[in-house]
Amino acid sequence: MHRRNMLWGAVSALSAVFAVSRANAAAEAPSAKLKVVYHLNDLDKVSFVLGNIQNHLDGVGGPDHVTIALVVHGQALRAFHSASANPDISRRVDQFAKSGIELAACSNTMKSQNVAQKDLLPGFMAAERGGVVRIAELQSQGYLYLRP
Repeated sequence: MHRRNMLWGAVSALSAVFAVSRANAAAEAPSAKLKVVYHLNDLDKVSFVLGNIQNHLDGVGGPDHVTIALVVHGQALRAFHSASANPDISRRVDQFAKSGIELAACSNTMKSQNVAQKDLLPGFMAAERGGVVRIAELQSQGYLYLRP
């Protein structure tokens, strides 16, 4: 019985040492900058998603602490046509572009809506192989997927 208690005590001590060393290593390691892709295709969610992105930036302390991409396709892209965009949306897109947020428009949707990149708000790039392909590419690069 005495040997079993000694063995159990040794195992417990080693486990504690291991746990403490892992906790110290985690505390000392620089936190990786999160990468997030927001997926937007519902026209009625445009303001909501842009608000989420702003809240995300505010919550982590600004664009230096997170890498964000916004991929837009379907009816949601209509909100980003420069000729008809809401001034609040235009302002937010301008701020996001200046913050380094990738703004990607699905090229398939652009064709179906008969718009060119120049017809979209400044800062948008065309996702040449499509919006869903761009989302998958970003996910393969470690981006977390959010579809509010």
